[in-house]
Amino acid sequence: MKVWIDQDLCTGDGLCAEIAPDVFVMLEDGIAYVQESGKVFAKRKGNPEGAEGLAEIPEHLLDDVITSAEDCPGECIFIE
Repeated sequence: MKVWIDQDLCTGDGLCAEIAPDVFVMLEDGIAYVQESGKVFAKRKGNPEGAEGLAEIPEHLLDDVITSAEDCPGECIFIE
């Protein structure tokens, strides 16, 4: 499964990064981004973001990613 964040909807609460820090990261702009093996999907990092920046979800982190999506106040986390 893969996950991405719609940065236009992100409220910057950081709950996702607290719940699943290996998958979600907060950058200096106060917005959450997905990451995979240390690669952050953000334009400023030279990588696609939004729907184009899909990160693989490690099997052992799937429950944490689902919890992050359910608890997200901005409803901006999408799992495919």
